[in-house]
Parts: sequence; structure tokens; C-alpha cells
Amino acid sequence: MMTDPIADMLTRIRNAAAARKRIVLVPLSKVKYAIAQILKAEGYIDEIVVEEGNPQHLVLTLSYVGKEPKIQSLKRESTPGHRQYRKAEDMPRVLNDYGVAILSTSKGLMTNKKARELGIGGEVLCSVY
Repeated sequence: MMTDPIADMLTRIRNAAAARKRIVLVPLSKVKYAIAQILKAEGYIDEIVVEEGNPQHLVLTLSYVGKEPKIQSLKRESTPGHRQYRKAEDMPRVLNDYGVAILSTSKGLMTNKKARELGIGGEVLCSVY
């Protein structure tokens, strides 16, 4: 039984980047798909494919600059045992806004920059740079 599927996804991506792998398989869920879409929009992932079957998987193609992965750090911020909530004015700045934090808000998953722009807070799921 897996207690934190988001942490499992982030660990799979982090391990694949450290091993210089191009493709990562992750079990599918709506939250993981939304996180993957944000990572793609920010340029950390090149392609997202939903692999049909039982169970369904996300096939993520990691983005590289030469031989170095674009993802240098991927950290789980809020855990099931210690939730991290932030107001809009207390939104974290990841690497002085070169990186992004992914938040779960009342308006769906979004980056810290978008949440600050909309003036809403939420749970800080992870940070990437």
C-alpha cells in the first residue's frame, strides 16, 4: 500500500533524471496528470502520453539540455503527515523565481506565480528547479 502517490511520482522522476533516463512510467491519477501538465508547461517534461491498459500509466519524456536534465531539484513540500499551506502573500519563491512551486488551490493545481497573480493561496505540493 502506497501512502503518498505524489511523492512516489516525484521520486520516479528524480531517479530517472539522476540516471539520465529519457522516459519514466508513472501510475495514472488525475492529480499526477495535472502535475505532469504543469511540468510540461514549464519545460521540464517534453511529452506526456497516457498508456492504456490495466492499470493505466503516464509515460513522461524528460527534457534535457545536452546531457544534463532540466530538472536539477524536485522536492516534495507538503506530506500527508505535515501539510504546508500558504496564503497568497506568503507564497514561496523557488530559487528567486527561476524555479516553480506547484500548489493545490481552490481553483485547481497551478504554479506559485499563477497563484500569486490571482491572489489565492493553497497547499504547496512540490518545488522544482
